[in-house]
Amino acid sequence: MRSEAAAIVGAQVRHLREAAGISCQQLTQRSGVSRSMLSRIENGRISPSLHSLLRLADGLGVPMSRLFAEQRCRTDFSHVPSGKGLRVERLGTVADYRYELLGHVLSGNLFVEPYLVMLEADAQPHVTFQHPGLKFLYFLSGDVTYRYGPRRVNMRVGDSLLFDAAAMHGIEDLGTQPVSYLSVVFTLRS
Repeated sequence: MRSEAAAIVGAQVRHLREAAGISCQQLTQRSGVSRSMLSRIENGRISPSLHSLLRLADGLGVPMSRLFAEQRCRTDFSHVPSGKGLRVERLGTVADYRYELLGHVLSGNLFVEPYLVMLEADAQPHVTFQHPGLKFLYFLSGDVTYRYGPRRVNMRVGDSLLFDAAAMHGIEDLGTQPVSYLSVVFTLRS
C-alpha cells in the first residue's frame, strides 16, 4: 500500500531531478540507486531506506531534508507590484544608492536578494563592494564603467554581468544618468 510520506518523497525526488535537468539514468549513475528502485521511489510505491535517501540527495546535490518538503506546502512565492519594492537601508549602503527589495524566498538552502538599484543625482562611483555569493546585474538605464577586480567593463542599457561577489567590484565611472539596474545576489544559507 502506498503511504502519503512515500508519495511526498517520491514526488519531491522527481521534481528535483526534473528541475535539475537530470535524466533517471543520470541520477542512477550519480547516486548508485538502481533504475528500478528509483522508479519505485518516484512513483511512491515504496518507502526508501535512509541509505537510499542519502544517496539520492547526494546525487541531486541537495540536503536530504529537501526530499521531505512537500512542494504544495512551500512558501517561496513573492509578488511585488510595480513601484512597491521595499526601500532597504542596508548596513554599509553607499550614499545616494537607493535599494528596493523586489522579493524574497523563505524556504530552501539558497538565499536570493533581488534589488532595483537607482543612483540618485549626487551618487558617486564606489568600487569596494565585496561579499559572499554570486551577483547578477542587469542595467535598465544610463551607462557606467563597472570594475570587477582588475577588469573594467562599459555597461549600457540591456547589458548584464554575472560574477563571484567575493572580489572587489562596483561602479568606477558614471556616464549617462540616471543609472538604474537590477542586482540579484545568490548565497547559500548557513
